[in-house]
Amino acid sequence: MNEGRGKSYLFDPPRNRRRIVRGLIALCLALLGLDAVLHRHAVHPWDDLFGFYGLYGFVACVVLVLLAKELRKLVMRDENYYRRGSRKSPPGQAPNPEDDDA
Repeated sequence: MNEGRGKSYLFDPPRNRRRIVRGLIALCLALLGLDAVLHRHAVHPWDDLFGFYGLYGFVACVVLVLLAKELRKLVMRDENYYRRGSRKSPPGQAPNPEDDDA
């Protein structure tokens, strides 16, 4: 079954990926259905809205991703950040012969 291709992993076959996605969709729909039937003891008026916690979680995830993209711009370094100002190579990297003056 796996001749010549190396090790096979759980998500390699498309059938397994489809099963996981369908399972997650079914779980989300089941939780949304439970939201309609179960009574919650709401503290705030918006806690009683149908699907509030699912929407809140989705919006929170989107905001985190967008903030991370902006934070990356702030902390990102150029390619040669570790080579600048030093003739030595970073640990684990072979020395570059072009850096030598002699």
